[in-house]
Parts: sequence; C-alpha cells; structure tokens
Amino acid sequence: MEPPPASSPERLFDAHRFPSDGFLLLALLLYAPVGLCLLLLRLFIGVHVFLVSCALPDSLLRRFIVRVMCSVLGLFVRQSDPNLRDASIRVYIANHVTYFDHSVINLLTPCNTPALNGTPGFICWSRGFMELGAVGSRAELVDSLKMYSSHRGNPPLLLFPEEAATNGRVGLLRFSSWPFSILDVIQPVALQVQRPLIAVSVADSSWITELLWAFFVPFTVYQVRWMPPVFRQAAEPNAEFALRVQELLAVELGVVSTRLTAADKAEHMKRLRHTPPHLLASAAGQPGDAERRASPTLAGVGPPASEDVQIAEMAQRVKEVLPHVSLGTIRRDLAQTNCVDTTIANLLEGWVPLLPEDKELETGCLAASTSQTPVASSPQCAATSSSTKPSMKLFARSPVERHLSLQERKHVLYAYARRRYLEKYGTQRADGSH
Repeated sequence: MEPPPASSPERLFDAHRFPSDGFLLLALLLYAPVGLCLLLLRLFIGVHVFLVSCALPDSLLRRFIVRVMCSVLGLFVRQSDPNLRDASIRVYIANHVTYFDHSVINLLTPCNTPALNGTPGFICWSRGFMELGAVGSRAELVDSLKMYSSHRGNPPLLLFPEEAATNGRVGLLRFSSWPFSILDVIQPVALQVQRPLIAVSVADSSWITELLWAFFVPFTVYQVRWMPPVFRQAAEPNAEFALRVQELLAVELGVVSTRLTAADKAEHMKRLRHTPPHLLASAAGQPGDAERRASPTLAGVGPPASEDVQIAEMAQRVKEVLPHVSLGTIRRDLAQTNCVDTTIANLLEGWVPLLPEDKELETGCLAASTSQTPVASSPQCAATSSSTKPSMKLFARSPVERHLSLQERKHVLYAYARRRYLEKYGTQRADGSH
C-alpha cells in the first residue's frame, strides 16, 4: 500500500496521541507512574513560574529566570543562529506546531502575538497573547497591527500565517496573505518540536490538555532557528510574498509547502469525528485509504444530497475547462478541496493521480500534437496540449525557480480558461449585441 502524499491531511495532523508501535506503547505504560508524579510536581512548580513571570518586569533577567524554571517543567528551548536576529525587524513569521509556540519564542526575545481566536480576558492574557480590543474585520485587524508596529517602543509582532497547528514533520499549511501586508520586511523563524513516547500535538485537543501532557512526558525540546530577513520585491503582491516566505521556511525545515489551509484542517477533523471508527479501521487496510478518509463519499459515508449536488455542479465547471479529465477524477479531488480553482490547479500541476482512461486520452493527444501530419485536433486534445506545460512534475531545487514555475502554470491556466470561456460564450454575446 502506497503511503498518503505529503499534502494529505492524514500526514499533516496527528489524530491519535499514543504510539502505534507495541514497544513504544509498552514503554509508555511502564513510564506512566513516573509521569503522573512529574505531572503533580510540575503543576505546583508551574504556578510559581506563572507568578514569577507576572511579578518581574519584562527584561533579559526575567526571560533567563523563566527559561530556567521552564526547563524544570520539561520545556527546553534551544536556538540556532541567534546572530541573524535583527533588532530592527518589527514582524516575525513562524510556523505553528503547538499552543505554546509564542511563549517559547518570547523566552528568547520580546515579542507579542495578537489574540485572533479565543475569548479575551484573563485566560487570554495569562497565556501571553496581546489583546487588540474589538476588531470587526480582517482589514481592521491589519490597520491595528500597522499602527502598533509604527511605534518603535512596542515589541515586534510574532505571527503564525498558517493559522492552525500541524505536527511539524511533513509540511506547512498555506500561508495567509494578511500578515505580509503589515510591513515590507519580515524575519522568518523556523520552529521544530520533539518529544518522546507521545505525539507533540493532537489536532482536536485543547491547550489545557496539551499543557498537562507536556508536564507528563519527560521533556519537550523546542528548536528555534532564526533566518535572514526577507524583503518584499518591487510591486510584489501580498499573496506572492507569502508564498515566497512559505517556500523558504519549508526548505529550512525540510518539509513540503502545501496548499491546505486551516479550513481544510477543520473540515478534516469534522469528518474524522463523524466517521465511525470501524469504517476508518477497515479503510486503513485497503489501497487508497487516505483518499477514502478524505472523502466521505468514497469511504461509504455519503454526504447530504445538497452537498452531492453542489459537488456535481462544481465538477461540471471543472469539466468545461479540462474536458480530457473524467468526472470521477474531478469529483474525487473536489470532495477534498471543495474549490473549483484549487481542483483545476491540482489537475494542471499533476498533483491528482489520473484514472487509466484519462492517461490513455492524454497520451493519445500528446502523440497527435507531436505528429508531423496536420490533423484537426479535438477540444479534448487542445485541453491536454494546453496543460502539458504546467502538468510537469519536475521539482526545482531553488525556491525562486519553484515560484517562477508556479507563476508560469498560473498564466497558462488563466489563458486557457479565458480561451475556453470565449469559445463557449463569446459567440452568444456577439449575437446578442447585434
């Protein structure tokens, strides 16, 4: 059985805390009495750490004392290349692994993370988040952060553009573009977390549960690596700036840069909660289990009729742009992405495996396009020849080359979609205008 692709939600998020290996599970059972004693002791020490952090003013001495006390709690923080940290940078961009990433980085340098999710008040303040007050929209949030960053006396901002935590081992979620609209220069921070016996974080767990498990295990090591500052290029949009920084962080961490978002994580966890465990267990032993778990229709748990009709309508829209791809392949990817544009991009870039009939049609069209004899090509062959360039699966070594390749595929996609639209509706509009 082939493992799920790196961009599959099953590999980005851990749904189970305990190891599946029998030897590790036995070691965890033997360690459990020691872990419970450490949990009780560290709860008592943790209260003192919180009081010390509240009593002392923000300074280098305070961060040193709290960092030493956190080591007693089993939270070890290491940093690489601290000389790369630029004191003039006002925005730090980091990947997200645990609920305590902002507190860990704050032990190394003063920074503030705005509270985007969660109820403001004592709990938000005690967790180390910065309250911005009532923020109605994302534009108001960006304006507030711009105003905050304009005051040089304020600590830098620490933002997590993934907007959701992953397990940190496989890939990065797609970066949101709004953190990159605050300033034209940011400093990436690569964060890796290691822990023995159990998973570092579980996707649907609360921060209190994660804190208790952190006190239970022998230790948790946070490795922070500072990267050189990244400047916005001339007339570079926020989305492309975010993509470029995401690629750089992915290379630094040795993971892949995916197109999955925080909404995909929420949808994935909702499907896991509503899928019976015996169906997940039976699907896990069959080929294509990752695709079945990602799509309730393939797993035997059919979606509501309205959702099925919506997917069918979106599949027809994708079929108009890519007629050489079968509806089965299109529906399979739409069940995971729920987005027409994303599915079209996945098919053009070769991320979605084609069914046998799709491959035969694509091979025949490619052979016809390379023939010396001039023949009348069908719309299906035209679609295949137009998507030949962006469907190449070559992975450039340089992040800049990968970025340029992505932009080239986007331009081909837009040009082809526009031509298809004009072929279908241009004549009708011309007739209606007379």
